[in-house]
Amino acid sequence: MAHSSWLTACSPWSAFATLAALTTGLLVLSYVSSAFLGRPGYEYDDPYSPDVSSSASLVPRRGAGSPPVFAYYITGGREDSVRVTRLLKAVYHPRNRYLLHLDAGAGAYERARLAGYVRSEQAFLEYGNVHVVGKGDPVDVRGASSVAAVLRGAAILMRVGGAEWDWLVTLGAADYPLVTQDDLLHAFSYVPKDLNFIEHKPDSETHHVVVLDQNLLQNTNAEISFSSGHREKPDAFELFKGSRWTILSRSFVEHCVAAPDNLARTLLMYFSNTLDPADFYFQTIAANSARFKNSTVNHSVRFVVPPPGVDPRFWYDAMVNGGAAFAGGFGDDDALLQRIDEEVLRRPLDGVTPGEWCKGPDGEEGECSVGGDINAVRQGAAGRRLASLVAGLVGTAPCEGCNSVGAPVSPSSP
Repeated sequence: MAHSSWLTACSPWSAFATLAALTTGLLVLSYVSSAFLGRPGYEYDDPYSPDVSSSASLVPRRGAGSPPVFAYYITGGREDSVRVTRLLKAVYHPRNRYLLHLDAGAGAYERARLAGYVRSEQAFLEYGNVHVVGKGDPVDVRGASSVAAVLRGAAILMRVGGAEWDWLVTLGAADYPLVTQDDLLHAFSYVPKDLNFIEHKPDSETHHVVVLDQNLLQNTNAEISFSSGHREKPDAFELFKGSRWTILSRSFVEHCVAAPDNLARTLLMYFSNTLDPADFYFQTIAANSARFKNSTVNHSVRFVVPPPGVDPRFWYDAMVNGGAAFAGGFGDDDALLQRIDEEVLRRPLDGVTPGEWCKGPDGEEGECSVGGDINAVRQGAAGRRLASLVAGLVGTAPCEGCNSVGAPVSPSSP
């Protein structure tokens, strides 16, 4: 059967799909634009807004020869406040920007606990680069609300905390870094800032199930509703599917949020009533856009943790030695994360991952509460593996004998 336009009603269920897509798509567009245009309704807790003009050391140096800046959108749900806090400590660096979101499934106590921790950490107060969403949005990871939440979080990150960043990284409570932020910043210092890391491949399905994500319509988490019908694949564009965990360039994120052309809006409407749209949305935009299809790296730079029951002894070494920046799918195995903290990140108990910025004027490494030079980064062993992977993917290579700020590299960690 030839593919039909998704707007063509070939059956009663197709008509329902079209009407539902238009209705829900408009809700998604409204949901995202409320944050991008500065409308009320998306509350976030801003624990501290420093007067950055009073101290140049608090402002990341930008431009040629400087490390990039990452924006992190970190999400969690019910009973995830502790895991989100730990993840924040593991990926923290003063150069970056962070937005933490516990969805509507989390209780008020969890949200207050997370915000309280952010207010109590001296480094976060010093640099004012961590923000916590004050009122969680309803989200179902299988529905359009998951895509809308990412777009809305990205829109917020473009407006708060200086709003200057190069790439957006989305992480969940089950994720964890496999490199320090110094390693990540060093490796990406040589990457063109218009590149997107989006794992994708053509979608092999002939049609998609029609669903309704009720989380776009109410204030509490709800299950998505399934219909017995389906929607034929479109012929106006080709669908692509891949990992929902991406590293997106600032220009690509702005394109998706502002939707300056019909493609981004059309795809948002199409995927508003499909199952698992987060596996399709950014992938399909990148592959069909004349502007971005040649600036997409087909890799997520992530390691997927095997399901519970598979002994870590069979995959731990492959995970930490493979060059990935992050791993996803961790369960409640605290001992495994502790091993990564000790062997890879060298993160102290209850502290943030150390970096070159922790060193004081005397060159001694401190407790990372009052930073040193936030524009200097130090590459370690895991960073060299990541740099090798990234260089192979994008066809670039780090210079010999220099770091991302043009000074001699500090002695690498063993």
